[in-house]
Parts: sequence; structure tokens; C-alpha cells
Amino acid sequence: MDPRLVQGAILVGFGYLLGSLPMGVIVARATGGIDPRTVGSGRTGGTNALRAMGAKRALVVGLLDIAKGAVPVIVAIAAGADPLIQALAGIAAVLGACRSVFLRFHGGRGVATGIGAMAVIQPLVVVLGAPVFFGIIWLSRYVSLGSLLGSAAAVGILAIFVALGFNQAAAMVYGIGAVALIWIAHADNIGRLLHGQERKFDFFDRDPA
Repeated sequence: MDPRLVQGAILVGFGYLLGSLPMGVIVARATGGIDPRTVGSGRTGGTNALRAMGAKRALVVGLLDIAKGAVPVIVAIAAGADPLIQALAGIAAVLGACRSVFLRFHGGRGVATGIGAMAVIQPLVVVLGAPVFFGIIWLSRYVSLGSLLGSAAAVGILAIFVALGFNQAAAMVYGIGAVALIWIAHADNIGRLLHGQERKFDFFDRDPA
């Protein structure tokens, strides 16, 4: 068997397993906080962790979720893997974040993990996409809408970079794959947004209803 295929499979598998680590649950258990699966959306990411545990622990969750997207790509680069394998390792981490093998294939929405991988693949996309993400949340108070449009903007920016020769096409594979997973994970949010039923986010609102 081709050693490169074996290496690629290991790196992609590592990305999925690391991405599957439910940081919201881990932080809650380690610090005596409320399990984010029991409040709000029931997801394990930073937004729901904020509702369940407050700002400090939610920040830790967010940073760990970013790290579990960045690390598989960094490891793939360090291993000398092909750019496509680097992209697939990042996509696998996002998949794990959304469909964790440790949570019976439930999890978060994959946004922070996707940002972490993108920050390694092309950090300028994160810098340019951040104003869209935060601006939409600020104006609408819908984290889901900011995540959806911010991720879509990131793909558009990445496409421009690839067209201009700043990145290889493999980076676009990551962008499309990761954003597709993020949008799928937001399917219920999209339905609520379309019907005007999505819950607006208030930083000071920790009511789990």
C-alpha cells in the first residue's frame, strides 16, 4: 500500500478524533459547570457554553475548539503531507466537531473549529471575514446568521485568493467542505430564521429556555 495513502488516512483520522473532543462538555466536567447539552440549543460549542457556564469558561471552550481545528492542519504540514491532505484533515476536524464520535454523533456547529483550521490554511481569510461575522451578529443579534454569512464570505474571499494565485486549489476544497458542514449543522437555525423564530443572542442572557 502506498505510504502516502496510509499517512493521509492517519492524518485525516486524527483530525476527526481531535475534532470530536466535546470541549464544552470537557470544560463543564473539569470545572463543575453546567453541561451545555442541558441548556439552550443543546450544542456543545462556545455560544451555548456561554449560556450554561458564563463568559470565562465559554472563552476557554472557544479557544479549545479553535485549537482542535488548527492542530490537525499543523500536524499535517509538519508531516509533509500534500496540501489536499492538509485540507481534508481540517474538514475532518470540523466534521468531528459537528458529529462527535464521543457524543453519539452529536456536537456543536463547527464554526470555531472551522476558523481554527482556516487560520492555518489562510489566516488572512479569517481576518477579512471576521468583520462580516461580528458585524452581522452585532446588527442582528443572531449568532447563527453571523456564522452562516461569515462562513459564506470566507469562501468567497478564499476563492478570490485562489484565483489570484495566493493559495492552491486544495485550500478551496477545505473552504467548500468545511462551510458545507457548518451550514448543514445550522439546518435547524436556517429553518427558524426563515420562519422568524430564531432566538436572538444577548451576552447577558443565560436563561436556558
